[in-house]
Amino acid sequence: MTAEFAATNPSTPDLAGLVEAGNDGAVLRVHVQPGASGEGIAGVHGNALKVRVRAPATSGRANDAVLSLLAKELGVPATALTLTGGASSRDKRVRFAGLSAAELEKRLAATL
Repeated sequence: MTAEFAATNPSTPDLAGLVEAGNDGAVLRVHVQPGASGEGIAGVHGNALKVRVRAPATSGRANDAVLSLLAKELGVPATALTLTGGASSRDKRVRFAGLSAAELEKRLAATL
């Protein structure tokens, strides 16, 4: 957890607006920092989950790294994740197939 995140929300993370229910799974808003010195979930950035990855933002490498990291951190198979928006942007939308919005929020709260 970053100091920035802890200072704004010392007890429970505010997940409002991060997760949306979809027809075939939950959709998570993600803000990506590619080319970072370390990897991991870095807290909340506005209305998105902030994720840092070492991979550069070229040839989809950062996108692949984000999907792999989210799958590992949230305990879901990598095949269940799909990038549904923001392929060339820092702000992305990731679908978690077969996972309800409530379950995704629960897993995020446990991770943050």
